[in-house]
Amino acid sequence: MKIPTIHAAAGAIRAGTTTPNDLLNACLANIDHYEQRVRAWVFVDRDGAKAEAARLTDEAKHGQVRGALHGIPVGIKDIFDVFDWPTAAGSKLWANSIARKDATVVERLKRAGAVFLGKTVTTQYASYDPPPTRNPWNLERTPGGSSSGSAAAMACGMCLGALGSQTGGSITRPASYCGVAGIKPTYGLVPCTGVVPLAHSMDHPGPMTGCARDLAILLQTIAGPDGLDRECHLQPVPDYMAALDEPNEVPPTLGRLRGYFHDHAEPVVRDLMDRVCETLREGGAGIADVALPAGFSDVIARHRTVMAVEAAQFHEPRLRQHPEDYGPNITRLLREGLATSGPEYARTKEHQRQLTADMRACFQDVDALICPATADAAPDARSTGDPMFNSPWSYTGLPTVSFLAGWTPDGLPLCVQLIGFWGHEAELLRTAVWCEENLAMEKREPRV
Repeated sequence: MKIPTIHAAAGAIRAGTTTPNDLLNACLANIDHYEQRVRAWVFVDRDGAKAEAARLTDEAKHGQVRGALHGIPVGIKDIFDVFDWPTAAGSKLWANSIARKDATVVERLKRAGAVFLGKTVTTQYASYDPPPTRNPWNLERTPGGSSSGSAAAMACGMCLGALGSQTGGSITRPASYCGVAGIKPTYGLVPCTGVVPLAHSMDHPGPMTGCARDLAILLQTIAGPDGLDRECHLQPVPDYMAALDEPNEVPPTLGRLRGYFHDHAEPVVRDLMDRVCETLREGGAGIADVALPAGFSDVIARHRTVMAVEAAQFHEPRLRQHPEDYGPNITRLLREGLATSGPEYARTKEHQRQLTADMRACFQDVDALICPATADAAPDARSTGDPMFNSPWSYTGLPTVSFLAGWTPDGLPLCVQLIGFWGHEAELLRTAVWCEENLAMEKREPRV
């Protein structure tokens, strides 16, 4: 069953032509249709969601609409605490670990009137070990990770929006493999309080939706300082929706990243980038090649060092006590972190600071950078895919927006990503919406 975008649903609720009950029933019908094969959910709280949707439907009938998320069904990645729900983070031993408080972003979504459908599948501890979830476009392929269930649920119309998180490529990659939109915000824009960490200096909560305009609605709700998260400091939060409604008098200028992003891309992705850039150019956009800083050549190895050390900092005591509860890929990552010397970690953090500063020059004459979201379409389900095109932006903290841009000959989605300047989500989202409108991509229903 086809579901509307968040912004269309919000308008329909305000107009009285649909209700939160209607939206929830449509999502539950899609869960009934797809979930047995796709396995996007850890659990679905049908009774709780129905009760909340009924209450919000009654509020709307009496003219009490809280905003654009009033009555909108969403999925919550299973590393975010939701009061009285378990937060397992893909762990068997944590499967009954009940949260006694909402994560900050969850609390904000509740206040905005979102209806929580349940917890979506994450790879174990938001790392690399493959999940049970399958790609809705081909069950033999991975949905990506670690926000696997959120991306797959969105692609199947099981919800209108979903929470994800990214430390390497865990929003952009699954969103791309499943053909939905995702935003990894600037580091420090969205709080991590109540979220199971992977690497504290690179963890980015962020939403997935059906289009870039809907990303702005969810980001507006979850962004902003939190006194419990010292890294969440960016303020004030702009009015993203107002920025989208401003007329685009001059089409954007995009800086195309070649080099690394061309050399490591498969031919189908290279062809996609050529077509996308030509279409956007025909729509009036400026397209100019932009060179990456010299330090970019070390970014993948350095990113892994930071992730390994900081993940080991959190997991070391538990890994020693319960090694059986860790999959082979995250175990390997944690062992690397434990074996890394203090001076090497310090050198890597200095490289991170320097590359982050050097990236400033890339934005001198462009509104955003553009490159593929992934090096290829979704690979087989034995992996979660390679985050090589995403990790650099988690490492430097730059915001990215990814969205559907094409299809492979065998029907798998392909996405591009835009990279913006730190804290410039409003401008980045405006550019993404402009690109989406000019690409005018065909929307398809999953075929599984």
